[in-house]
Amino acid sequence: MRIAIDAMGGDHAPQAAVDGAIAAAEEWPDTTVVLVGDTSVLEPLLQGKKLANLELRHASEIIEADDEPVKAVRRKKDASMVVAGRMVKEQEVGAMISAGNTGALMTTGLLVVGRIKGIERPALAPMLPTVDGEGILALDLGANMDATAEHLVQYAIMGSLYRSKVHGVAEPRVGLLNVGTEAMKGNELTKAAFPLLEQAPIRFIGNVESRDVLRKPCDVIVCDGFAGNIMLKSMEGAASVIFSVLKEQFMRTWYTKLAAAAVKKGLSQLGKKMDYTEHGAAPLLGINGLVLKSHGSSNGVAFKNAVRQARVALKNDLVRSISAEISNGSE
Repeated sequence: MRIAIDAMGGDHAPQAAVDGAIAAAEEWPDTTVVLVGDTSVLEPLLQGKKLANLELRHASEIIEADDEPVKAVRRKKDASMVVAGRMVKEQEVGAMISAGNTGALMTTGLLVVGRIKGIERPALAPMLPTVDGEGILALDLGANMDATAEHLVQYAIMGSLYRSKVHGVAEPRVGLLNVGTEAMKGNELTKAAFPLLEQAPIRFIGNVESRDVLRKPCDVIVCDGFAGNIMLKSMEGAASVIFSVLKEQFMRTWYTKLAAAAVKKGLSQLGKKMDYTEHGAAPLLGINGLVLKSHGSSNGVAFKNAVRQARVALKNDLVRSISAEISNGSE
């Protein structure tokens, strides 16, 4: 297997990408990791390490976080993200990973790699943390702000296949994000999607409220990108505030510091459950090649876990499975 990493994308680029690539190459000798970026910058960061399954591919340009996605992808032909996308398109690598500009990565997926035939809109599908530590796959969480009922059905099918193929979940339960659990709750989109999801080749369990998501009421939750992105950022903000307040309270007096020492292990375990780096990256499902989006602030651990994720998806032929299922459904 060959997996490309956009080494120049992300808050901690390129060091985090290099660290993750080295760790992945050392752990999985059967996988070649290709770091794509300015080789004059990347080579010194390798610190003389020579690994047979770690390669560099030069790319002279960088897509910045504030670049307009479509313009950047079209004009910066030699950007690390675009070069990695071409490598997927030309089947030089089986997958690509980037922590860079999300809009630009989505554009790269669409314009450079291309969509799976029959997929109208690809979806960004990250794992949300849950109290049991296993997580719930959510899509779409921001690739498309608007969606139709038919798009939600495609999201559900792709998400169900991903959970089955990559995570080994037998008959994944699929829920529809809504404001209530009753079948006719919600807006026009969710009302139209509900009966279609009931008829889809998935294990649909009905509507799910956002307050229950962290308790893992299902294995896959589907929604339009607008509602999904709001849910995601609300969770991230709430988790950040809660941990900040706890730290502040525990540091107030010597007594509370003793209490903090007593619960430190439990809080650390909770923090690990809620840590995005443990889940690696979010796939762009519906792209005709494996494209993974890592969190913008990913460290080396997150990149290594993204490589692990890509390896499993490639071994289980995820993209071909989605293509076959969508083709069957359209016949």
